[in-house]
Amino acid sequence: MPAAPPPPRQPFSMIRQFHLADWFTLGNAVCGVGALFAAMSFLETQDARHVHFAAALVLAALVFDVLDGRVARWRRKFSAMGRELDSLADVISFGVAPAVLAYACGMQGLFDRIVLAYFVACGVSRLARYNVTAEALSAGSDDAKVAYFEGTPIPTSIVLVGLLSLAAALGALRGQLWLGSVRLAGFTLHPLVLLFALSGSLMISRIRIPKL
Repeated sequence: MPAAPPPPRQPFSMIRQFHLADWFTLGNAVCGVGALFAAMSFLETQDARHVHFAAALVLAALVFDVLDGRVARWRRKFSAMGRELDSLADVISFGVAPAVLAYACGMQGLFDRIVLAYFVACGVSRLARYNVTAEALSAGSDDAKVAYFEGTPIPTSIVLVGLLSLAAALGALRGQLWLGSVRLAGFTLHPLVLLFALSGSLMISRIRIPKL
């Protein structure tokens, strides 16, 4: 007998596979992209309000990031796609957006760029390590909730974003950045950017942080 023809593909079949928690994750990503737009608007207009808009959107992304995990556990709906979506959204909102905002705020020297790229690379690496080890760390728990983080979670970069928003409120941006700037080998470094180096290093550390 001839093989039965495959069932017809339904339109938007990928979207049909999304769980409720995945929509909160997408909200996280959208907020992160909005923060990037706000940072670019500040570069163009020099209006400090855009720094505050970016900070508010990163905060909103954090709210969505918390809610997607709570909704997934409440509905007991977990998937590999949801985990990957969460990581990609976190890279945008808590990795790329803070780095671009720092650049817009004046950390534009060569060494600043290297540090900010390092910060993003650490965030990506930390999320990749978490995804690889999440199943082992959950120790077979039914709710897929891991017992602890290795390295600080990437959303802790909200502290750096808040610091930049405070600097904007006090007029300490660009040429007035706290701690000023130094010249090394003919290139500029703003010491404030070293907070991003510290944050990135903590992300890839082996420090165990209990997950609540």
